[in-house]
Amino acid sequence: MTSLSDVQQQPLGRRGPWFAAVWLFFLLDPLLYGWHHSDTAAGVLGMGLTVAFGALYLWVFVAVRRDRAQLSLHPPRSTAVTWLAALLVLGTLMCLTLGQVGTAAAVYCAVAAMMLFPFRIAATITLLIAGTVLVLGETVPGWDRALDLAFATCAAAVAIFGITSMMKRNIDLIRAHEENADLLVENERSRFARDLHDILGHSLTVITVKAELAGRLMDADPARAKAEVADLERLSRDALADVRRAVEGYRDLTLPGELARARAALEAAEIRADLPNTTDEVPTDLRELFAWAVREGVTNVVRHSHATTCRVVIGPTAVEVTDDGEGATEDATGSGLRGLRERAAAVGATVVTRSLSPGFSLSVVRP
Repeated sequence: MTSLSDVQQQPLGRRGPWFAAVWLFFLLDPLLYGWHHSDTAAGVLGMGLTVAFGALYLWVFVAVRRDRAQLSLHPPRSTAVTWLAALLVLGTLMCLTLGQVGTAAAVYCAVAAMMLFPFRIAATITLLIAGTVLVLGETVPGWDRALDLAFATCAAAVAIFGITSMMKRNIDLIRAHEENADLLVENERSRFARDLHDILGHSLTVITVKAELAGRLMDADPARAKAEVADLERLSRDALADVRRAVEGYRDLTLPGELARARAALEAAEIRADLPNTTDEVPTDLRELFAWAVREGVTNVVRHSHATTCRVVIGPTAVEVTDDGEGATEDATGSGLRGLRERAAAVGATVVTRSLSPGFSLSVVRP
C-alpha cells in the first residue's frame, strides 16, 4: 500500500536533481572566468573549487529533498552546520582565486541556509551574506558595487522560504492525515473487538454451562441430556454464523451484532439503552428478522423520537423496541416499516406498531 509520503515524492521523481542542476547555470560565470585564466594556478584552482561548490550544493539539495520525503523539514543541526560551513568555505576560496565573480556563490549559500535551518536562523545568515557582499563590493580594490547581487541573494532566499513554508504545511497535513488514519484503524480494531465480545461472550458462556449440564445428565436423564446437546449444536452454529458475518465486514445482519451497534448508537445519541444480554432463545430462522427489527426500531428512535430511554425486549417468538419519546417515530407507510413487514411476512410473522403515553412501540411477533 502506497503511503502519503511515497505519493509526496513521486511528482518530481528522478527529475528532482536535474531541476536543481538547472539553477547551477549561474555558476558558469566563475567557470568561464577560470577557463579564460587557465594559464594561471588561480584560474585552474578556481574552476575546481567552482565544480566542487556546485556538486556540494546539488548534494545538499538532494539530501534535503530526501529528508522531506520522509516528512522531516530540516536535517539535524550538526549536519546542517557542516554542510553550510563547507559551502561558505568553498565560496570564500572561489572569491580568493577568481575575484568578484566568485561571489556568485553567495546566492547558493543563502538558498542552502533557507533549506537547512528554521526561518529566523536562515534569515540572519542570509542578511549576513548579503551584507558581506555589499561591504566587499565597496571595500575591495577593483571590485564593483554589488547591490544587485545582494538583492538577488535576498530575493532567492525569500523565494525558497515560500517554497519551504508550503512544504511545511504539506508535511503537517500529511502527518495529520496519517495520524487520523492510524486512529481510525485503532478505533475500528477496538470496535470490532467490542462487537465480537458482545456477539460471542454470552453465547460461549451458555454453551459451556449447557455442556456441563449435559455431561451430568448423560447417565441420570439421557433424554434431557440429548435435548441439551441438540440445543448446544444450535447455539454453536448460530454463534459461528454470527462470527463469520462479523469477520466478513457485517455484510449480513446478525442479532448480537445489531444489539451491539444499537447500544453504541443510543449512547452516541445520549439515550439510555435497556438492551438484552442474550439472544440464545431466538430460533435460527427468526434471528435475521429480529436483527432487522432492532435496526429499524433503534434507527427511528435515534432519528425521530427525542426519547431519553429505549428498551429492547427479545423472546423466542417476538422482539419489541419501545421508547419514551414523542410518539410515532415513522409513518406506518414508511419504506423502513414496509420492508420490515415484507421480511416478517416471509417467515409468517407480523409487525405491530403502537403509540404509547408517552412513546412508541415497534414489535415483530410470530404466533
